[in-house]
Amino acid sequence: MRRFSAFAIAREALRHHEGWGRTWAKRPPKPRYDVIIVGAGGHGLATAYYLGKNFGITNVAILEKGWLGGGNTGRNTTIIRSNYLQDPSAAIYEKSRSLYETLSQDLNYNIMFSPRGVIMLAQTHHEVRGYKRTAHANSLQGVTTEWIGPQRVKELCPIMNIEGPRYPVLGGLWQARGGTARHDAVAWGLARACTDMGMDIIQKCEVTGIRRDGGRVAGVDTSQGPIDCDKLGVVVAGHSGVLAEMAGFRLPLESVALQALVSEPIKPCMDVVVMANTVHGYMSQSDKGEMVIGGGTDGFNNYTQRGSFHHIEETLRALVETFPMISRLKMLRQWGGIVDVTGDRSPILSKTPVDGMFVNCGWGTGGFKAIPGSGWGMAELIAKGQSPLTAEFGMERFREGRFIDESVAAGVAH
Repeated sequence: MRRFSAFAIAREALRHHEGWGRTWAKRPPKPRYDVIIVGAGGHGLATAYYLGKNFGITNVAILEKGWLGGGNTGRNTTIIRSNYLQDPSAAIYEKSRSLYETLSQDLNYNIMFSPRGVIMLAQTHHEVRGYKRTAHANSLQGVTTEWIGPQRVKELCPIMNIEGPRYPVLGGLWQARGGTARHDAVAWGLARACTDMGMDIIQKCEVTGIRRDGGRVAGVDTSQGPIDCDKLGVVVAGHSGVLAEMAGFRLPLESVALQALVSEPIKPCMDVVVMANTVHGYMSQSDKGEMVIGGGTDGFNNYTQRGSFHHIEETLRALVETFPMISRLKMLRQWGGIVDVTGDRSPILSKTPVDGMFVNCGWGTGGFKAIPGSGWGMAELIAKGQSPLTAEFGMERFREGRFIDESVAAGVAH
C-alpha cells in the first residue's frame, strides 16, 4: 500500500481548498493588475498578503517561474531571531519576530512557530566583546536578549561540549523568544490567505522581460503572455540582479549558494537553536527528530541549488568539535539555495530608477526570519511610497555611503 507523509496529505488537501483551487486552474492571467509581485516565496506572498490586509489592494498577481515556495523559502533552516546590532535591522527583524508569534492565528493556518530560543555562541574573546555590545544595543532597541555564561549555555543545551580543545564556549547571546517555524507552512498559509482575498498566484509563469512606458513600469512579458500593471514588486532573492537588468539598471549584489542538510531522525536531544560563528555552523532539531544543520555560503558566485560534499565536510568537521555526539549520525539529505548578498550584508527594500517598480532583495542568509516584517514594510512602500521599516534600506545608501553594517550579525559569516 502506498504511504503518504502528513505534510504530503496536508499539501494535497490545501490544493483542493476552494479558494486555493482558483490559482491552480489552467487559465490565462488577467490582462491588467494594480500590482504584480514577481516571486511566490515567503517575502513575495507576505508582501501581497499585507497589501490586501493593510491597504485593501487585492487586484494583485503573484508570478512564480517554478512552484509556490520552491525557492529559498523551502530551502532554509527556519531560524527566527531579531538580535541584530544596527537600529534599522533590529527594527525590521523584531517586527517580523513579533508578527510570527501571532501569524498562525492571523492566517488561520498552523505555521508551527516554536519560540524555543536561540543561542549565539561566543568561542573567542573577540566574540565575547561583540555579543556583549549587541546585548547592550538590543536593550536600547527594545529587543529582549541577554548575555549568558558557559554554565547557563550548558544548561540550555546539555549535548554541547563547552570545553572544546580549540574553541571552548565562553558564553553566548541568548534570545529566549527566538525560535523556528515550518517553512512550507508559512508559504502555504500566506498563499491561502492571498487567494481568499481574490489574488491570483500564477505558477510556471517566468518573467522574460519588463516593459516600460518612458520612465515608468508598464508591465511584464512572461512565458504565459504579456501582463500590464500599475506597480511592480520584484521579490526573487538570488535572481534579483537578473530582473533588474531586464529593467535597465543594476543592483549591488552577489548571488551565491547556501547549503544545508539534515541528519537521520533521532530522539529529542536539543530544544534550542545554537549558532556558532567561530566553528562556522549552526544546528537545531526538527519536530521529526532530524538535526537541521547549516554553514556559510559558498566561496564563489553561482546559481546552483544543489549541495556539495566538500562543504558538508567543512561544516560538520567544525560542528563535531562542539557537538561530539553528531559524529555518529548519518546524513539524510542535503540541498542548496541561491542567496543574494550586499556589500554591507543588509537587505534592499527600495524604489528603483524605474517609476512604479520596487525591489526587495539582498537578505543573504537571513531571509526566512524576516518574512512577515519584510512583507509588512514592502506592502507599505508599494502602497504609500514610503515606510518607516524600509526607509534606511534604500538602494541609494550605497552611493551615499550610509551602510548598515551587519557583516558579523549572522550566526555564521556571510
